[in-house]
Amino acid sequence: MLTHQRKQYLLDLLQREGQIVAKAVSDSLGLSEDTIRRDLRELAKEGLLERVHGGALPLLPSSPALAPFAAREQISPEAKPAIGRAAGAMIQTGQVVFLDGGTTAVQLARQLPRDLRATIVTHSPSVAVELVNHPSIEVLMLGGRLYKHSIVGVGAATVEAIGRIRADLYFMGVSSLHPQAGITTGDYEEACVKRALSDASARTVVLASPEKFNTTSPFQIAPLSQVNDIIVHRDVADALVAPYREMGIAITLA
Repeated sequence: MLTHQRKQYLLDLLQREGQIVAKAVSDSLGLSEDTIRRDLRELAKEGLLERVHGGALPLLPSSPALAPFAAREQISPEAKPAIGRAAGAMIQTGQVVFLDGGTTAVQLARQLPRDLRATIVTHSPSVAVELVNHPSIEVLMLGGRLYKHSIVGVGAATVEAIGRIRADLYFMGVSSLHPQAGITTGDYEEACVKRALSDASARTVVLASPEKFNTTSPFQIAPLSQVNDIIVHRDVADALVAPYREMGIAITLA
């Protein structure tokens, strides 16, 4: 089968089945997975499909969460405080908690009960500033290079510091959430930091405002199997969260 014939076969398969699994295609055609993956990469560069781990999906809309921080503050202004309150209620006295950067994480910091005694570890200056006047929260700042888009620390120094801490909870912000594409974000280094935070936590909780569902961003953070909980706004359609429930992920409606 010639290259252009393979690519057309892949596009036809994607239209029929809604996804491509590279191993299944290589087995059915008697070709190497490397060949199929190369074809998928080239089709993705042409803007004809979305590459995901293990295969491909139809093109998904980009997440509004890839916009600059100031613009994101105007998105889902009612949902984010509600998600923050529900997340704050999960924290128990004495726990060590990783709190991500982003606009929903800032809302979480604002919603923490005034009598809560815990340690918040964050790479977000915005989150740290929100907690300056909290009487009972100990704040640990992680250093690194400032990624100005999200106003968070990233890089080797950040990842190294994370590796020296074991947290009870990690509240993760994501740019995009999709049952097949998984949890993704718009910057490679930021994805590495989020993955390290999740690896160093006993429990990973994703904070998902409505605009992030069924969208994709360029860099995968971690497989959905690493996610324990997703907190969503109560107005999100049940059809959007049903696939995650089927994976065994606990869904909290805020």
